[in-house]
Amino acid sequence: MDLQQYIKELSLLVNEDCGTRTPAGVAKIAAILDELWRDAGWHTRTVNLGEEVGPGLLVTNKPDAERFDVLLVGHMDTVFPPGTVAQRPLTHDEQRLYGPGASDMKSGLLNILWAMRDMPPEELARLSIAIAMNPDEETGSVHSREWIGQLAQRASVALVCEAARVDGSLVKARKGMAHYRLTFSGVAAHAGNEPEKGRSAITALANAVLAVNALADTRQGTTLNVGVISGGDAPNVVAAHACADLDVRFWNNEEHTRVDAALRALCEKGYLDGVTTHLSCMSHTPAMTPGAGTEELMALVERAGEREAINITWQAVGGGSDANHIATLGIPTIDGLGPIGGGFHSPAEYLEIASIEPRIRLLRRIVCLL
Repeated sequence: MDLQQYIKELSLLVNEDCGTRTPAGVAKIAAILDELWRDAGWHTRTVNLGEEVGPGLLVTNKPDAERFDVLLVGHMDTVFPPGTVAQRPLTHDEQRLYGPGASDMKSGLLNILWAMRDMPPEELARLSIAIAMNPDEETGSVHSREWIGQLAQRASVALVCEAARVDGSLVKARKGMAHYRLTFSGVAAHAGNEPEKGRSAITALANAVLAVNALADTRQGTTLNVGVISGGDAPNVVAAHACADLDVRFWNNEEHTRVDAALRALCEKGYLDGVTTHLSCMSHTPAMTPGAGTEELMALVERAGEREAINITWQAVGGGSDANHIATLGIPTIDGLGPIGGGFHSPAEYLEIASIEPRIRLLRRIVCLL
């Protein structure tokens, strides 16, 4: 492959601020990809998913197909704010490429394109292939989930091209996750003159953190993390308001049911007399658990690895992706089919250059074996 051309195209995708909440930037990524796919002879369609996020992009080799032999999935957004690209655009040394979204997951999007560019003509004639690229995966695919789900229900299998793990492993299972917001409403009072008249929302929040932490179950891998808190107006005022954002992770969807019920019961009871608590579920992503169909797909992937002399190993990981939503629909789903990378969501994010070409070959071979 022409590595310099690959890096040139990757720079187009990385060197654009395109956090989920920067829809204009995501729209530019969609436009770049639209042009690259059209130049490769594929059919494209931009999908309006609302004003809060950028567009989705659907690419197909057979635009009139009712069913797809495979749906390939990737996201165009990153977690980084405007100004990040100016601080650290795409760079590289002999082993790695660096930049915001280089591995999560601009390279995954590009690997799909490069794999499909060199598909044998007879395979393109035989197969019906769809590629869905969404603008809001990093915030739970709230706006694109229904669209991707509808496409997935028309597909025999789904291949999600998030980055492979640091050791090269593909992803067979992912934790589910939920984001909750707890809002506390108390009574303000002068903290020096008449504190007894106040009801501190911050004290209620502190009590809530301890109660929430107690709901974790390490044996089953269920974790709860209060990661963001805010509240109060001044040190000499008993706080009338406070807020906490909570992240919940679980391997077992029944565990989410347990935690959700417990959180609601605790909030209804309250964490401090005189302070009310409101619980909102901001997003929910079910766990990705491999069923029989996914196990058959895993065996096919392993055969593809043998053909391409690529050792295939598997991991179950704690982070979620669009694979969670698709797998819940009963569609055989594999994730981690992009190049090898690490340092996701951080300034240290990197992509292993040596993994790019083998993972393009692997992806192409998997599709050809379907």
